[in-house]
Amino acid sequence: MRAVVCQHAELDVVDRPEPEPARGQVRLSVLRCGICGSDLHARHGIDEWAEMAERGGYDRFGRSDQPVVFGHEFSGEVAEYGPGCRRKVPTGTPVVALPLIRGPQGVDTVGLSQHAPGAYAEQLLAQEALMLPVPNGLSPDVAALTEPMAVAYHAVRRGEVGKRQVAIVIGCGPVGLGVILMLKAQGVRTVVASDFSPGRRALATRCGADVVVDPAQDSPYAAGGDHGHLDDMPSALELAMGTTEKLRRVPGWWHLWRAAEKLGAAPKHPVVFECVGVPGVIESIVDSAPLFSRVVVVGVCVGEDRFKPAMAINKEIDLRFVIGYTPLEFRDTLHMLAEGEVDPRPLITGEVGLDGVAAAFTALGDPERHAKILIDPRSATVSV
Repeated sequence: MRAVVCQHAELDVVDRPEPEPARGQVRLSVLRCGICGSDLHARHGIDEWAEMAERGGYDRFGRSDQPVVFGHEFSGEVAEYGPGCRRKVPTGTPVVALPLIRGPQGVDTVGLSQHAPGAYAEQLLAQEALMLPVPNGLSPDVAALTEPMAVAYHAVRRGEVGKRQVAIVIGCGPVGLGVILMLKAQGVRTVVASDFSPGRRALATRCGADVVVDPAQDSPYAAGGDHGHLDDMPSALELAMGTTEKLRRVPGWWHLWRAAEKLGAAPKHPVVFECVGVPGVIESIVDSAPLFSRVVVVGVCVGEDRFKPAMAINKEIDLRFVIGYTPLEFRDTLHMLAEGEVDPRPLITGEVGLDGVAAAFTALGDPERHAKILIDPRSATVSV
């Protein structure tokens, strides 16, 4: 079979042996595969990721001197079952699968390890237990976006955004656009999107953002209007004193306060999604966001970063980091796509064959042109 191999930061189309499914595994014919931002970073920075993964106990992450086949956002068709499979999904059925596979040394990350080649190829192996049939005739293009949209869904769930709360999305690349789509699917009424790129701001509007701002011109924290957020410490101090002065006129005022807390009474605050993943963004958010903001860090900053904890403490910022999704969230995302509850097609800005992957990597460096480029291994397209 043909596959795109990355080694020493070079992307080459090569012939590789057809993968043979081991026990509990399924061989899939790849229909579509998305090029993820993590793939773009791994081309030149995979060693840094590998060192970080090794510190977390996983020592089989890819290295720059190893032949790695990227691709963890994919849809395919069942081609062959390995031994010990239940075989409940007929051969030829369109499917998606979580990008994890069990090998002789344990579970590996598909598309980011030489031990688990990904879907920049005509075929790949998947774990039968993690494979799901694609419902409702969902197109392979959209089905391939199950994985990145599941990342967005997980981030939104971890953000615990109420429908009447303001959600602020910092960065409108594919991750931020996915978060916008999922926020609107969850019924959040006010979604503010912020990006320096006019092209990405236009995509944010297409994905349903209610307010879109250029942070060079306007603050995303003020763009949603007056929602009662506390923007500075004097406002918080005044609220605390004013509330106490009013309640102290009532005998047993502490009971009223305690009851209000149980009912969820608290200062209003936005939920901010950091979807950029470069040094300095977290500090910028901590400095500028209203008091008591919940900040969900979705963007992956692999290098070192810094911010002033005292500022986050004084503003009582709730800082949450997220990664991936649960198998249930992956399944639910697939069905949201199939039911039309979420439409990620605005993210798709191009499609290439295997011979066009290197050109697609270059094209994705221009935010005005592209968000998500898909690979169709059967296509002869070499440019976007």
